[in-house]
Amino acid sequence: MFGLTFMAIGGTLPFIGKGTIQRKRLPALITLTLISSALGALLVLIIPARALPVIVSIAMFAVTAFIIFKRNKKETVDTAPPSRALEFTAYALTFLLGIYGGFYSGGYVTMLTALFVALFQMKFVEAVATTKIVNVFSSLVATIVFMWRGLVDYKLGIALGIAMFIGAFVGARIALKLNEIWLRRIFIITVVLLAAKILFYDYLLKGKF
Repeated sequence: MFGLTFMAIGGTLPFIGKGTIQRKRLPALITLTLISSALGALLVLIIPARALPVIVSIAMFAVTAFIIFKRNKKETVDTAPPSRALEFTAYALTFLLGIYGGFYSGGYVTMLTALFVALFQMKFVEAVATTKIVNVFSSLVATIVFMWRGLVDYKLGIALGIAMFIGAFVGARIALKLNEIWLRRIFIITVVLLAAKILFYDYLLKGKF
């Protein structure tokens, strides 16, 4: 989480001032994330994580299937704003994912990005940019909880933070240059590979969890 905080900051900076972050939803998203991620970080101390890889992998495959079968919409076509029911569902799921993000984090931003695309009806670049800044607060509040409990290896965390900040900064600048179609393709490929790695390699073959 310590390293992820720096990665989230590095990934957010290139999007600032580019008009890709949905600012009107940020206060509510950040508030929900701060509360839920703090709860999730506290749960780490009492709940075993062995069942999480299966849940996460299934959720990721479901996300991928949804995006593949969801009709592509041209960026030049204005879409109707989401209904109040969709808005409420999106905020509720953001809260639940925030608990997961503070608890385990693996695949958190991926699922949050898919959620924003599906329910808030954001473009991919908007969802990527908005989830980056939300993740700053998710990782930061979880890091504070872990620091409070003396669980952070600062030497390793600083090294990870520097590397992850640079990588995320470069990745975000690349994302700004890609069109919606390529962002969608890269997203789907990444989700499938990550879900397969967690489920089949880490969980079934290596038994890491």
